[in-house]
Amino acid sequence: MGKVTGFLEYQRLAETAEPARERVKHYHEFVAHLSDQDASVQGARCMDCGIPFCMSGCPVNNIIPDWNDLVYKQNWQQALEVLHSTNNFPEFTGRICPAPCEEACTLNINNDPVGIKSIEHAIIDKGWEMGWVAPQPSGRRTGRRVAVVGSGPAGLACAQQLARAGHAVVVFEKNDRIGGLLRYGIPDFKMEKSLIDRRMEQMRAEGVEFRVNQHAGEKPAAKDLLKEFDAVALTGGAEQPRDLPIPGRDLDGVHFAMDFLPLQNRRVAGDKKVRELLATGKQVVVIGGGDTGSDCVGTSNRQGARSVAQFELLPQPPEHENKPLTWPDWPVKLRSSSSHEEGCSRDWAVTTKSFRGESGKVKALVAARVEWKADPASGQMKMTEVPGSEFEMPADLVLLAMGFVSPVQKMLDAFGVEKDARGNAKAATEGAGCYATSVAKVYAAGDMRRGQSLVVWAIREGRQCARAVDEFLMGSSELPR
Repeated sequence: MGKVTGFLEYQRLAETAEPARERVKHYHEFVAHLSDQDASVQGARCMDCGIPFCMSGCPVNNIIPDWNDLVYKQNWQQALEVLHSTNNFPEFTGRICPAPCEEACTLNINNDPVGIKSIEHAIIDKGWEMGWVAPQPSGRRTGRRVAVVGSGPAGLACAQQLARAGHAVVVFEKNDRIGGLLRYGIPDFKMEKSLIDRRMEQMRAEGVEFRVNQHAGEKPAAKDLLKEFDAVALTGGAEQPRDLPIPGRDLDGVHFAMDFLPLQNRRVAGDKKVRELLATGKQVVVIGGGDTGSDCVGTSNRQGARSVAQFELLPQPPEHENKPLTWPDWPVKLRSSSSHEEGCSRDWAVTTKSFRGESGKVKALVAARVEWKADPASGQMKMTEVPGSEFEMPADLVLLAMGFVSPVQKMLDAFGVEKDARGNAKAATEGAGCYATSVAKVYAAGDMRRGQSLVVWAIREGRQCARAVDEFLMGSSELPR
């Protein structure tokens, strides 16, 4: 694949980014895709490694060595076809996926994997620029109707695949715009929303109907959807945030991250009279060290926060993983995002004990250091507070970004589907009836089935769920799994 000796001759190339001091002045994307020549060089670095661990590391099983080779040879249109054969929306994953494929790359043993994500980004951007991304309407109509509830990446992937199989598909979205967390969770500086809009136009041309401001399960009611449609796919995501029930939680200024982030997306979209929850001039503390917390950091800096701090309950991970122990699996190691580069103090192994306020508004939080030790009996890691480590941190705005625990339960209750121990829709992913819930003709995929996860997992499950629904409706399916 690529150039046989390319990995020996060429270094890994990173995409160029606008300097931090400039990009915090706006909400546009600031990472530029590789030039054709640089992408070709990256493709040349792909080894003929025998077993492409990158493909097993990728949840959608992208055929990575093939399109690396095609880009090396500058056969861009065929590279796009190979990329689209496994991934409906590479412009999403090429921007916001954490690239587990690169962690699994054989070259990553030396800490310089092939820039797979940057090549994907270059392929799909060139495809749109050249006009190669076109609607693919089905040549037949099956007469079957399918409702897809939720328009995040799982719902969009499921809907597009079903429409291409010839079914009439209607996507229901409770918000005023299509896109789910892609629209109202991911900041515009990471992924501009025009990317969603142009995919919607493609899907409309393929026969997909979109209905917004429709909270399926309530309006329309679950029983009405089950009566009107031949199958229903629940792809609404995991939206129930993890709370922090400590003294002072009810103070003004303590908010969930998802109360904060969508508002800025609405402002960027040009909405008027958006609720005024801003970090401008404030001392911001973000509790939670994951991607959502990072998005809060980047948004707060762009709003002109006075200072931004981020706390994580777990210990600081190592800067470099133990490769012989972890490769090709996803390793635990220190990860710093572009938002952290823009300005943020970070602290680990910190627990927040209470919030303190004046006149009903938060002014500070009380925190303490913790240690994590293995329990002698169970072997599980347990947290204990370090005596005398309590401290106070000034805060005018506290953003809770500690992850999501489950889908919104009333949605699942409305359809009466059985849940697993974590409150997700219970459905298997293998064997007969995969992705089917306990309720006849109701399926579930994405975060609503698996819990909080990655956009690339959502796309994979949406595609696989579409095949399962197609098999249910038609007796067999030609859709790829």
